[in-house]
Amino acid sequence: MKRRLAETTDRDLANALLRDGDEDAFRELYARHTGRLYQFVLRMLAGAEVEAEDVVQETWLRAVERLDGFRWESQLSTWLTGIGINLCRDRLRKRGREVDAKEGTVTPVVAPAVHEERIDLERAIALLPAGYREVLILHDVEGFTHGEIGERLGIAEGTSKSQLFFARRTMRRLLGTGRGNGRAGTAVTEEVHDG
Repeated sequence: MKRRLAETTDRDLANALLRDGDEDAFRELYARHTGRLYQFVLRMLAGAEVEAEDVVQETWLRAVERLDGFRWESQLSTWLTGIGINLCRDRLRKRGREVDAKEGTVTPVVAPAVHEERIDLERAIALLPAGYREVLILHDVEGFTHGEIGERLGIAEGTSKSQLFFARRTMRRLLGTGRGNGRAGTAVTEEVHDG
């Protein structure tokens, strides 16, 4: 039975879940997609593990509730990522760490408590302002194009490119600062430029 599920497409598993309430089909979908989804959400939330677990659970709840409306124009993993992005942005807004568009500045991000064994790169990503972190993760980690990022985040393609530029510049600064003492550095405030 397990071997049969492993060879089944996401779409067929989703149909079995919708049609028959097949728990094994759900478990297989969950096993296929949760690891990558969790890592993505964890980065988006700057390493807040408990919060990331909550967001992943909420992502699956929403996905199952809306599965019958999924049109399969993209991969299931892409759709799950989109749901995860929206939930992460809601969490970050609640934290008050969103870009203040009127002022054109980014609120400083305080580094979360991190385990000593985390690598500098993960710490530096966690220190990025939310907007920079979203674009950096979607582009450099998940492989989305600037057009896809703009569509998912509701921003212009040029804004995505600009935020990626500033994210990478900030990462270089954070990682450069961190090489001497083994730490990624402290929170950085960057101005967001419109052009």
